[in-house]
Amino acid sequence: MASSTSVVLAALFANGAIAVLKFGGYLLTGSPAMLSETYHSISDTGNQVFLLVGIKYGAQEANRSHPFGHGKAQFFYSLLVSVMLFGIAGWESARHGYDALTHGGVHRVAEDVTLLGQTFDPVYVNYAVLLGAIAFESYALWKAYQGISRQMDEYGWTTLREAFAKTSDVTTLTALTEDTIALAGAGIALFGIYLTRTTGNPMYDAASALLIGIMLMGFAIALAWQNKRLILGESLPRDDEDELREIVAGWDDVTELVDFRTVYFGAEELLVTADVAFEPDLDAETINERITEIELALMDHDGQVQKVYIEPET
Repeated sequence: MASSTSVVLAALFANGAIAVLKFGGYLLTGSPAMLSETYHSISDTGNQVFLLVGIKYGAQEANRSHPFGHGKAQFFYSLLVSVMLFGIAGWESARHGYDALTHGGVHRVAEDVTLLGQTFDPVYVNYAVLLGAIAFESYALWKAYQGISRQMDEYGWTTLREAFAKTSDVTTLTALTEDTIALAGAGIALFGIYLTRTTGNPMYDAASALLIGIMLMGFAIALAWQNKRLILGESLPRDDEDELREIVAGWDDVTELVDFRTVYFGAEELLVTADVAFEPDLDAETINERITEIELALMDHDGQVQKVYIEPET
């Protein structure tokens, strides 16, 4: 949890500062790509706040009304993030870029700016801001990658694609997704602005804004899909669940594994239930001992297992 919080905080401070700088660049040049990037950074800053709320709310202790805790709060707030990423950053960026394209690539050519006695072309402000954004986002992406790498090492996942499909730590997943598209968006904006400045054709800048918006909406849909699976109560992946099944089925005095189920009730928090048939001549005390042994073995095998309920069958 501490790792997720540090990842989100790194992204929060980076995006807040970058949003202000990008908006300044847009005011100076009227670049559609810079406005799209401003929408993007504003959305990302709000998203980090949502993620922090989800982490804090999800860490509350279980009570009578929430007997399994509030862990799913992280799934809910991460879903809100994907909606904001689609609706604010993606849609507004794409709409603005499309409008600029259909109106001939509207782009205000700003006059030179004088600051401290020095006159300079304001487009260099955009270059500086976007290069700074790339540096900040690279750092935030590195922090998020460290978080997901820890899980990959712990659970034996070999690729980021596998981690994206299997992880229940949606906070780190969301931060990683945001930082990746933020880095790509800044690169696209920089390239589009440079081409417009070099060729004098404002269509490159406008096309960059549209491309950034489409990219954001695509990633937002993918992120929402990942959160949906966990909100609806997804089980552990089949291969990992089969390992837990084998532990129970192969335990001493177990004759049959009648039923076995797993479900996530929070980030890296797994609930396991099983109906188990034991040898018919076992007394109640021995059965209780076997159940305790199985519970401890499951928790030891997979650190995500937080609660185990085993029902003995006759």
